[in-house]
Amino acid sequence: MINEFPQALSIAGSDSGGGAGMQADLKTMQMRHVFATTVLVAITAQNTLGVQDAMPLPKKIIDEQFASLNADLKIRACKTGMLADTETVETVVANLGQYDFGPLVVDPVMIAKGGAHLLTDEAISTVRAKLLPLADLVTPNLPEAEALAEMTIKNNEDMKKAGQRLLTLGAKNVLVKGGHFNDQKQASDFVLLADGSSFWMSSPRIDTKRTHGTGDTISACITAELAKGVSMENAIRIGKAYVEATIRDGIQVGHGHGPLNHWAV
Repeated sequence: MINEFPQALSIAGSDSGGGAGMQADLKTMQMRHVFATTVLVAITAQNTLGVQDAMPLPKKIIDEQFASLNADLKIRACKTGMLADTETVETVVANLGQYDFGPLVVDPVMIAKGGAHLLTDEAISTVRAKLLPLADLVTPNLPEAEALAEMTIKNNEDMKKAGQRLLTLGAKNVLVKGGHFNDQKQASDFVLLADGSSFWMSSPRIDTKRTHGTGDTISACITAELAKGVSMENAIRIGKAYVEATIRDGIQVGHGHGPLNHWAV
């Protein structure tokens, strides 16, 4: 029957280098056997060495992409990635309020691996006030969790406190990724669920620079699993296992922070 196949949506910017952003989302969703659709909100000139330039798209074409998808497809889960500026965040929020695209995963992309800022300070405030209350899951790394929760994170207890703060901001479930703790032998993430339960997920830290797009990949994998009807907890655990495999079974592309291997299983 028409539209019975699981479909998911990536609302994000384009990474010309192919390792992160919408490109990583598409590759991940395809690998998870979900049909991927897109709303492109920004374009970057980017490679493994960094982001050279970025340009948000006009509100009109973003609105038209949302309307076009809603008119034809049955999207069962969606995610946001890089949203660039305040106007874009507000445009996305307005459209998500208008259309039902299933559970929303918010990957609050703010800083690229090379250090480039991908979200303005004003836009961060808009994400905190308007986008997080719509999120079924928010998936910040440590710098992003610090910015959204407005606190410093130095240890695991701080990760828990940040997770609680993000719940009070309206997100239903929280995944705080601990990969930026470079002094630990394990990469440990903290998960706080809507029912009040919580758990840690850990994996051995892999010594590699080829981690470009990890945040996009885990959030896209979770979104794909939600589109298939998998529970939130299981979708998060599958996402963690998948991104670990993409790092462990690496590929040699580029001279900087290289991409993941999305073929990994």
